Amino acid sequence: MGRILAIDYGQKRCGIAVTDPLKLIAHALETVPTAGLEAFLADYMRREEVETIVVGQPLQMDGTPSESTRYIEPFVRRLAKQCPQIPIVRVDERFTSKIAFRTMTDAGLKKKKRQDKGLVDAISATLILQTYMQNPNI
Repeated sequence: MGRILAIDYGQKRCGIAVTDPLKLIAHALETVPTAGLEAFLADYMRREEVETIVVGQPLQMDGTPSESTRYIEPFVRRLAKQCPQIPIVRVDERFTSKIAFRTMTDAGLKKKKRQDKGLVDAISATLILQTYMQNPNI
């Protein structure tokens, strides 16, 4: 029984979140530099069974692809070639960074910790994963 892995892809760093093996709980795994993302994923998938990969899809308010799409699509194509047996699902990631920041504020994190962009990315990946888990027919 494999995990579901989610990626909040960014130009500098990417947040990674995964489920437990029973796919009941989503949790932040790590934030990795974008340049090392593919190596990180290859290593992780050698150690853990991944059943589905969920990648955040940046959309504008009107539902059209945002400017960031031009960076993400080549990555998704490479990932599909690297892991042809694993389905890759795209999930709308609008507002995940704002919700992640609000979550950090509500949790009482100090200002210095809230400024940690890597933590925001990891929480955003968790939100993307939770969105998929709540509606796997996306």
